[in-house]
Amino acid sequence: MKNFTIYLVILVFLFVSKVLGQETFESETKRIANKIEKITKEEKEALKEEVEAVNVQLSEGKITQEQAEKRKKELAEARAVVMEEKITLAQNELNDLVQKKVDGKIKEDSSKVYKISWKVVKHHKDSIRGERRTTSQFVFAMGLNNIMTDGKLQDSNYRFMGSHFYEWGFTYNSRLMKNDNLLHAKYGLSLMYNNIRPTDNRSFVVDGDQTNLEVNPVHLTESRFRNVYLVAPVHLEFDFTRPTEKDGVKYFKTHKSFRFGIGGYAGVNVKSKQILKFEEDDLKYKTTIKGDYNVNNFVYGLSSYIGYRELSLYFKYDLNPLFQNNLVKENNVSLGLRVDLN
Repeated sequence: MKNFTIYLVILVFLFVSKVLGQETFESETKRIANKIEKITKEEKEALKEEVEAVNVQLSEGKITQEQAEKRKKELAEARAVVMEEKITLAQNELNDLVQKKVDGKIKEDSSKVYKISWKVVKHHKDSIRGERRTTSQFVFAMGLNNIMTDGKLQDSNYRFMGSHFYEWGFTYNSRLMKNDNLLHAKYGLSLMYNNIRPTDNRSFVVDGDQTNLEVNPVHLTESRFRNVYLVAPVHLEFDFTRPTEKDGVKYFKTHKSFRFGIGGYAGVNVKSKQILKFEEDDLKYKTTIKGDYNVNNFVYGLSSYIGYRELSLYFKYDLNPLFQNNLVKENNVSLGLRVDLN
């Protein structure tokens, strides 16, 4: 039906050009018609070759019949998308040609006939434009980091304003419904840096399978414990950006209004280290001690964000404790700002 509409538009243009006796108009419409015909032929030939390659794999026993049918369907859908995009560009050329006529850049003797053709061009009320259904973003977040035990914030053990987290990574954002912009699946890969700074001149000491906070015999100017995680965050995002409509065509955009996301993350610990700074005899020292510190090798938790356009308020909470076997379970909690850049 779509191809029939396209060729109907072209035939109307050709009819108009004959009536008006305009060779330039006719040659341009013929050129665009040939282009669309060539696109259709090339894409069908390419699909035929890809399907034949799948049949060869099937005959050689490299894939099953079910896998072959699935692959053929995927190839057909992919070629259909490519064909639609290329034909859309050709349609835009037709629209530009008509606009030139509207602007008087092409002489016309019969505005009545022209108006009929213009209405045909405008037909395509179900068109959807704008961003692709799946887009990508660079994500950066930072803010306050701390520890919770039995639902209580341990700000007496860890400096409230001095403990921070950082996160950066890439995400994909997929619109879940073709004709509605509200629901999106957001997923990707991130590096999380969680820093906590103990209070009262204390640092972490490993005692067997226990990791304890103990007063350091040296006066510390800084005591910081850092854990780095590689995680895969997944969120269901509600994007309240309204679609716009122009000439019967819907345009979907993202990150242009209020957004709300809820989900979680899971990943692995890639590094744990303690950074101690102190001064002695007017000399400044910095010691970095790497180790596992009985930290859990895996991390998983809940996260959520709410904001406007690219900027959001961001919250995350580790469901598993920081240390594997400590008698007191301590869970990391973070609150800060997040930026999603398309």
